[in-house]
Amino acid sequence: MARPPIALSIGEPAGIGPEIAARAWQRLGARLPFFVIGDPAHLAGHGAPVVEIAAPREAVTVASKGLPVLPHPFPSSAIPGRPNPQNAQSVVDVIARGVDLVMRGEASALTTGPIHKKALIDGADFRFPGHTEYLAHLAGVERVVMMLACPELRVVPVTIHIALSAVPGALDKALLNDTIRITHEALRRDFGIAAPRMAVAGLNPHAGEGGAMGSEDIEVITPVIAALRAEGLALSGPHSADTMFHAGARAGYDAAIAMYHDQALIPIKTLDFSGGVNVTLGLPFIRTSPDHGTAFDIAGHGVADPTSLVAALEMAKDMAVARAAGGGAR
Repeated sequence: MARPPIALSIGEPAGIGPEIAARAWQRLGARLPFFVIGDPAHLAGHGAPVVEIAAPREAVTVASKGLPVLPHPFPSSAIPGRPNPQNAQSVVDVIARGVDLVMRGEASALTTGPIHKKALIDGADFRFPGHTEYLAHLAGVERVVMMLACPELRVVPVTIHIALSAVPGALDKALLNDTIRITHEALRRDFGIAAPRMAVAGLNPHAGEGGAMGSEDIEVITPVIAALRAEGLALSGPHSADTMFHAGARAGYDAAIAMYHDQALIPIKTLDFSGGVNVTLGLPFIRTSPDHGTAFDIAGHGVADPTSLVAALEMAKDMAVARAAGGGAR
């Protein structure tokens, strides 16, 4: 029996989502069946024939003919670069529909198109900090973890979208412990790594240099690493972050744990700016996303690069295969 296809929520239809969905189908076709949840009218005219389907399973057989679309009518047209508040609730509803389909096993994973938070606040009174928090709410999960991944690197920021000045106060032992545990389990279950190796960055320059440049590395990070290593987790650190991301260092771990947003995202965007994938760990289903936004400035110009979306779909497929196999295979 064929594996269920991957669901792709369209995201903000006035952004580059419809265009990169069409271009992803042009690259993948029947090799990796996926279907878009969205308004067929928003997806037409982007270089791929649109094939409406009545159920997700049909995507497997029609993917060779065109871009499979599970229709979800929106109340208004989509003008590139100009988000319409009238469409905001439908954007939110499409995400929820995708979660429902993957939770019921009709899709093997959920890949999400980029959304525009302000448009959702203006048009749908969206009360979540972002996409990830809404997905966690729908799944009934208290804590999830963001991973950025490409073939050369997997990196997890412990704190995410907060001011740099707020990071030391937000970084505590419980948060760091949970982040490492969730990452360890996901590497086993969704990436097929039997004994994951993780390298943990310090917060301060030179990992605090013995307390000379901050106490967090000694007081917060080191005790958590020691406790988890005593349980058998393969952890090293805290490392000076400026020595963690060259090729030789990356060969020694399966994922890096960073303390804040830019410490994690600068190295991966330097290594693979177009192909990075955002993965949400800790959900009861697989969720990936391209690592970019709606790009209103280029929407409708025919120049949007689908590389990150293609990578997100391919990673979702690989994770689904690993999860179905039971994880921890190697």
